[in-house]
Amino acid sequence: MTRPKILTEPQLKGLVKLDLDIVRCVEEAFRTLATGKVVMPPILRLDIPEHRGEVDVKTAYVPGLDGFAIKISPGFFGNPEIGLASTNGLMILLSSTTGLVQALLLDNGYLTDLRTAAAGAVAAKYLAREDASTAAILGAGQQARLQLQALMLVRPIRSARIWARVGAKARLVAQELSDELGIEVVACPTPEEAVAGAHIIVTTTPAVSPIFLSRWLAPGQHITAMGSDAEHKNEIEPQVIANVDIYVADSLAQTRRLGELHHAINTGVVDENARFAELGQIIAGEVAGRTSADQITIADLTGTGIQDTAIANFAFARSRQLTEGTTNEP
Repeated sequence: MTRPKILTEPQLKGLVKLDLDIVRCVEEAFRTLATGKVVMPPILRLDIPEHRGEVDVKTAYVPGLDGFAIKISPGFFGNPEIGLASTNGLMILLSSTTGLVQALLLDNGYLTDLRTAAAGAVAAKYLAREDASTAAILGAGQQARLQLQALMLVRPIRSARIWARVGAKARLVAQELSDELGIEVVACPTPEEAVAGAHIIVTTTPAVSPIFLSRWLAPGQHITAMGSDAEHKNEIEPQVIANVDIYVADSLAQTRRLGELHHAINTGVVDENARFAELGQIIAGEVAGRTSADQITIADLTGTGIQDTAIANFAFARSRQLTEGTTNEP
């Protein structure tokens, strides 16, 4: 019997990068979710409020893929105060045929970070204006950095603004991204200043009250909201959902329960039975995305198990091609 392969975070970083291959991998996952017979149960969630902690368990079975992933993803948002990353975790890849463990991906949250950033790129590819050149990122953590890098893979971004609650952190991240990406990135003192005139806005925080307000909306904007992955999180003022031209979910079942749509329904600005498109339907050509430059669009991304299964299979296949990893010996 073949023993499971163990891949560590450094090995995975050598195998998988934030590039167009990963964007295409996640794009195909969205398409399959809309068109295939995917089995994706609700997220299992554990809260540890006294330590600002949460743990999500996500999975999905995709017919045609050799394996399915089970991901354990902790987020402890006080960790940066003691010098630790706020997110970590691992993925277990099991055979879709036998259920045997194929690989332990000890990624420390790296693969989750990549697939989340890639999802932002996919949303922008199908919903942002083709000439979008200015981005605003609300937040200054690892995902904020990756979202800007991912946007540059699919849109001609030439300048960006960063806002975070801690101004010094925003300024540091802005300088580092300017140096790394070769574009102008500036820190803004308020989120309103950051989003003014931006073509693409990405919210990347664990906020529990809105940091983006409806009165800031402007024609032609696209917003990707990716921080609201739990019932109590809320980055976008609910009225935004009612006021945009196109609202798109990664999984409508999830966004009704824990995304920005969840808050819009709870406050009564959107009817609980209102129908919206999913990103995979737009990718598959079943539903139209942006059809004019002046439309305002929003993608509500809560993170789906199919993205984890897709990137776990991608990383495992890449490891087999390059003979990376450690076989677990008895």
